[in-house]
Amino acid sequence: MPNPIVHFEIIASDGAKAQQFYATAFGWEVDANNPMQYGVVGQQEGHGIGGGVAGAQPGQPTGVTVYIEVADIPAALAKVEAAGGKTVMPETEIPGMVTFAQFTDPSGNLVGLVKSGSMG
Repeated sequence: MPNPIVHFEIIASDGAKAQQFYATAFGWEVDANNPMQYGVVGQQEGHGIGGGVAGAQPGQPTGVTVYIEVADIPAALAKVEAAGGKTVMPETEIPGMVTFAQFTDPSGNLVGLVKSGSMG
């Protein structure tokens, strides 16, 4: 499948509580030992995709977002907009971690893009 889903995020009003919930309910190993307290979740026993569980930043909505891998984020966002979507966050790099962007589809669903090879 071209442009697979490669990452998920669960953004909650209380990040630590959500991290504990998913660890307890599903046995996920959630590592939030980083300055952003972003709970990294790796593949589970070699299956599925990795992701993250974190608290919402001020003004950020809660919810679940999937991230699609693309080779060229600006080109992908241009296609998104031509198809009726809207860029919410342009290409953004977090050095040493990831290059990503976010958009909403015509129904208002928030979806992310990840640049191929940028997830560290």
